[in-house]
Amino acid sequence: MGSRGLLAKPSLDTDIPRLGTFGAIFIMLKSALGAGLLNFPWAFEKAGGVGTAVWVEMVSLVFLISGLVALGYASSVSRQSTYHDVVRHVCGPAVGQLCEVCFIFNLFMICVAFLVVVQDQLEKLCDSIYEAFSGSTEIQYHWYTDQRFTLFILCFVVILPLSIPKEISIQKYTSVMGTLAATYLTVAVIVKYCMQEDIVVVSQTYNSGSWASMFSVIPTICFGFQCHEASIAIYSSMENKKISRWVFISVVSMFFCLLIYSLTGIFGYLTFGKNVAADILMSYPGDDVAMIIARLLFGFSIVTIYPIILLLGRWFIHNLLLRFWGRFSIVTQSFESRSRVMLTVVWIMVTLLITMFVPDMSKVISVIGGISAFFIFIFPGLCLIFTMQTEPVPSRISMLLTGWGVVTIICGTFVFGQSTTIAIMEMFDEL
Repeated sequence: MGSRGLLAKPSLDTDIPRLGTFGAIFIMLKSALGAGLLNFPWAFEKAGGVGTAVWVEMVSLVFLISGLVALGYASSVSRQSTYHDVVRHVCGPAVGQLCEVCFIFNLFMICVAFLVVVQDQLEKLCDSIYEAFSGSTEIQYHWYTDQRFTLFILCFVVILPLSIPKEISIQKYTSVMGTLAATYLTVAVIVKYCMQEDIVVVSQTYNSGSWASMFSVIPTICFGFQCHEASIAIYSSMENKKISRWVFISVVSMFFCLLIYSLTGIFGYLTFGKNVAADILMSYPGDDVAMIIARLLFGFSIVTIYPIILLLGRWFIHNLLLRFWGRFSIVTQSFESRSRVMLTVVWIMVTLLITMFVPDMSKVISVIGGISAFFIFIFPGLCLIFTMQTEPVPSRISMLLTGWGVVTIICGTFVFGQSTTIAIMEMFDEL
């Protein structure tokens, strides 16, 4: 096999049937509903109350939907089918390279967030299993009961074998798990609130922290609603690529995401008040059967999604490595396989080490939320501005959309700066 074949883009199910409206909405939901759901009750408490948090969600939703529409329009103009290709074609190679760097870093940090979630759930599950077998509520430390050891075994016994292949065909069988886990968690949180005997009186501290409190939850919202990286691939796979249809899909999918996130955030916050954990499942006792099921569902969902995220990030790095190696030597099948395995092991090892040293999910989300601002605000805004300069659009509409693009970029820059500053300050506070 020649080097050209090895350097070609991997086939990521390009022969699948074209998506209809319902299929596109479902995949958008699958892309958005994930680990961020666990953080929303904590975000509601951090914002200072239900009213403030929902208001921030509604304002953010305008930018989220407009970003999706702008990306779909840019994809239809450029006729490109991936996020970074659209940005490169519409905005130029310099912005395209920035997009690729942000894309890889964002995927890497999402993998870290996934492992943090799995580690949190393993901690509770290990405690529950130990109590069940020992009959003691006082957990004695053993190396085999440490969730970090269990996570290490899980990574190299389950995640690594799923991540090594070029294509991960298991994703077609587990795609429904993310939505199922999110829906089950939302229902469980609502039922637990309604069944509790002692209602926690939650004071609505709207003025506490004022603007700083409101802006502090934006990274969580960006992380939770983040599906923009996959949006162009979804749009390109649609049977009907009319922008009006894409607007409908964007609005409906984001509305259902808003409903699930808001219900979980509201009832989780009302259940625990100021005592709510950054991961809502960590607030419930370890012997709660309903929440044990939720942990298992979320854990299984994330374990099967992690290899897909790794595959997307690894492709960029692996492709660059093969092209660099091809300048000096022939790229053989053996070298391709060894380098792919090496990159996979290194990716898992580094994300695992970061997870062990940064166990607080809120800190990881603060970083991811800042990077997500590029994909939700900045890049869509740039695409909108550049397409208005080349497409035959009436001048009044062009000026209006260009202005909105500028507003989106300014807001995205603010979110990125604010999130990154908070993450750095929290890091130095712990040193």
